[in-house]
Amino acid sequence: MSDVLVVIGSMSDKEYALKAVEMLNSLGVKARVEVASAHRTPEMVKTLVETAEKEGVCVFIAMAGLSALLPSLIAAYTIKPVIGVPIKRSLEGLDSLLSIAQTPQGVPVACVGIDNA
Repeated sequence: MSDVLVVIGSMSDKEYALKAVEMLNSLGVKARVEVASAHRTPEMVKTLVETAEKEGVCVFIAMAGLSALLPSLIAAYTIKPVIGVPIKRSLEGLDSLLSIAQTPQGVPVACVGIDNA
């Protein structure tokens, strides 16, 4: 069982996810990584969130580049805290940052700095 689930949109984001998991584990927080794309496998994201909640996950960290829909999609399926980490893929990561930071009102997603896993 993990306290935190780190979800990445693709394996290319794995290095960032592993940094976050390493930091969390060093603080005594159990965390694990899963891969699911908001655009390619949205039903998988939903199933992942539902399963994680049943397992007792308390916080979701979603890392994504480009349009960065993943944090918002996860937030659509849970009332647990969701932290979005924008990943630099194009436009120096500003596209990802703005996608997460401007999540619509009423969809609570926190946003950290670009590549700040």
